[in-house]
Amino acid sequence: MRRAHISSVKPGDKLGRAIFQENGNVLLGDGVELTQRFIDRLTNMGIDMVYIEDPFTEDLEPSNAISDETRKKAISTVHKTMTSLMDAPTTRGRAIAPEMGRTFRNVFGQLLNDLAAREELLVSLTNIQATDAYLFNHSVNVAILAGIMGVAKGYNRNQLEELGVGALLFDIGMTQMPKELLGKTSPITQEERAVIEKHAEDGFNLLRSQHDISLLSAHCAFQHHERFDGSGYPRKIKGSEIHEYAQIVAIADVYDALTSPRPHRRRYTPTEAIEFLFAAGGTFFDVNLIKMFCQHISIYPIATTVLLSTGQIAVVCRNNMLAVHRPTVRILREPDGNPPAAPYEIELKDTHNLMIVKEV
Repeated sequence: MRRAHISSVKPGDKLGRAIFQENGNVLLGDGVELTQRFIDRLTNMGIDMVYIEDPFTEDLEPSNAISDETRKKAISTVHKTMTSLMDAPTTRGRAIAPEMGRTFRNVFGQLLNDLAAREELLVSLTNIQATDAYLFNHSVNVAILAGIMGVAKGYNRNQLEELGVGALLFDIGMTQMPKELLGKTSPITQEERAVIEKHAEDGFNLLRSQHDISLLSAHCAFQHHERFDGSGYPRKIKGSEIHEYAQIVAIADVYDALTSPRPHRRRYTPTEAIEFLFAAGGTFFDVNLIKMFCQHISIYPIATTVLLSTGQIAVVCRNNMLAVHRPTVRILREPDGNPPAAPYEIELKDTHNLMIVKEV
């Protein structure tokens, strides 16, 4: 299979990977034949990339950070908790989720088990979801990325659980915000910005009220918008005043937000997001944490369709841990638009006059 932009998908193409709803259930399963109605519906839902079956790439399997079943359970738990709080925000979670800490330790434990089963710590986030599912998928993606960072730093199990629970619940303060602001795409006023920024403190207060959630986990909610140079909020603390858990969650939050489709802007490519993070090193984020984070992100995930500087269309078929920006690609179309007599592969790390221009 290969990952392709929705604009290049044609009626008759078959999905190579399922698309999930906001509650973790399957919207369209793998193997479904796409009609124009399906394609239009996916486009209207904000889904800009899909995996499709392709005879030239049938041997390629995108590398999941976690299994579909683990993701479904995690999203379902996040969805249930957050929507319950949205429906009854004044309870502050006491009656709704009395065992919130245990519940989310179990969720993160399964994420961690899936990550531990991987042969390497180079990950990509290959799930496809509608923009309506962003808040819930985003929390799970941030937890995956934070978990990889925690493992890379050598955290013990207790530290990993503190970080993981904090990462899964870092945005829980959003449940206390007026619903009309959650999906707003038009410019926000200064008054609305003040309300939105309050979600960090609201999340902290909600989490620290739970008897089985660590105060350090709660600080992931409190500090994930603080910045290394003191320009963040809510307290404008800087440098080592920001707990390392919160710094890790902040980096993962920004990366996944940039690389996710949003109603008000296009999705950043992983390369563009990495460039942004490096540019923010030393100002928004600790530069050493940025370097570590970028060492474990697959810039061009396997099965990604790309345009080369020669005008050729190719698909990424292998990654190189020592040169993540120079994968091995399989040529599917020549510059004239015709397929080669037989698909062939090029090692970009050994071909210095050839580069990837963009994903297509």
